[in-house]
Amino acid sequence: MASMLICFGLLALSLLWTTGQSIDAWVFSYFNLRGKHPLWLDRLMLGFTQLGNGIFALVVALVLFFMNRYRLAYEIILGTLTLWLLVEFFKTMVHRSRPFVKVAEARIVGPFEHRCSFPSGHTSQVFFMATLLFQYFHPQFWVAFILFGLAALVAITRMYVGAHYPRDVLAGFILGSVWSILGVMVDTHFLTAIR
Repeated sequence: MASMLICFGLLALSLLWTTGQSIDAWVFSYFNLRGKHPLWLDRLMLGFTQLGNGIFALVVALVLFFMNRYRLAYEIILGTLTLWLLVEFFKTMVHRSRPFVKVAEARIVGPFEHRCSFPSGHTSQVFFMATLLFQYFHPQFWVAFILFGLAALVAITRMYVGAHYPRDVLAGFILGSVWSILGVMVDTHFLTAIR
């Protein structure tokens, strides 16, 4: 976990590196501009990107609550709200522009995002959820593969729809995963002792 936090810090510092911006723009363009973009694919990618929306996480928590999975529902709600605050803090501190500011030909699919770009909130949220569900259910390999595969797909959609650079997405992956691991550690070691 410490190595993931170091990677997050290095990613944030790498935003000062001019060559890194060129690589970011190239990878972003690969996912955002390369190939054909039929309307059905745009709609599909826009749908998949919503799996990283905090509202989707709260709906999942509500379903789990009605399935008597109170502790997991509580962790999703608390984790989602605190992760949102953390993401907004980093967006404000780093203050990185969206790709369309630097990449003039960037395609925007769906709503026009004006807030800062680093880290990706959708990617943070979806990896928070995937890591949390993995820790709770310890699924078989193929279920875990699908779970994290969907999370990776959401990360790719953030570049496809024109909302984020690759480093924004990588930072979101790290932040969401670490936040989930920390949340389970706090719940397991500290909150359980208080109860």
